[in-house]
Amino acid sequence: MTSPSLAISARNLTLTLGSNAAPVTILRGIDLDIASGEVVALLGPSGSGKSSLMAVLSGLERASGGSVMVGGADFAGLSEDGLAAARRGRIGIVLQAFHLLPTMTAAENVATPMELASMENARQRAIAELESVGLGHRTGHYPTQLSGGEQQRVAIARATAPRPELIFADEPTGNLDAATGAEIIDLLFARRAETGATLLIITHDASLAARCERVLTMADGVIVSDTAPATVASGAA
Repeated sequence: MTSPSLAISARNLTLTLGSNAAPVTILRGIDLDIASGEVVALLGPSGSGKSSLMAVLSGLERASGGSVMVGGADFAGLSEDGLAAARRGRIGIVLQAFHLLPTMTAAENVATPMELASMENARQRAIAELESVGLGHRTGHYPTQLSGGEQQRVAIARATAPRPELIFADEPTGNLDAATGAEIIDLLFARRAETGATLLIITHDASLAARCERVLTMADGVIVSDTAPATVASGAA
C-alpha cells in the first residue's frame, strides 16, 4: 500500500508501445513519489514522455512494467474496469483540447462524471461548479457556443466538481491566448487550493512551473531533474 502521505508512488515504471516487431519505448524506468496535496510541474521537450507518464499515472494508459500506486490503489494490477472505478470521482483531468462532449450542454458535461460515480445532486452540483468558475450564465450552452476559454473553464469545473484527490492538467493553456491562459491558470490554482487536491501540471511554460512547489523535467523517457521552482526560474532567465 502507498503511504497515506503519498498520492503517487511509481517504481521502475516503463511503457512500450507498437508491435512486437517494432516496439517503441516511451518510459524508461521512472521512479517517482508525489506527496498528497503537492503541486508539481512536469517540464520537457515534445516527445520526452510527459503526456505518456500522465496517462499512466492517471490510469488512462497501462504501464508495460514496474509498479504504480495512485491514491493507495495498485494501478498496475487492476483490470480496465478496475482502473475506471479507481479513477471515478477520485481523479480529475484537464486536457489541452478540452474534450467536452459536443452533444451535451456545459451543465451536462460537468454532471455526467458525477452521475457515473453515483454522486447525489449531480445536476445541482454541476451548476454550482459552473457558477464558481464564472459560467453560471452559460450552463445551457453547448461547446460550440462557447469560446476556448469558456470551454476550458467547463473542463476545469468537470474535473474539480467531484472533489477529486488528484488533478492532472496536460498543457491546459495550449489552445488559448496568453491573457485567457493566465486567467485559466489562476482559476485552476484557486480550485485546487479550495479542495487541497494533489495537482500535476504538464507544461512548457517556465513561469507556470515557477508557481508550483516542485518541478520535474523529463527527457527521453526518464526524469532528469527534480528541483524547486526557483532553480528552474533562474535557469530560464
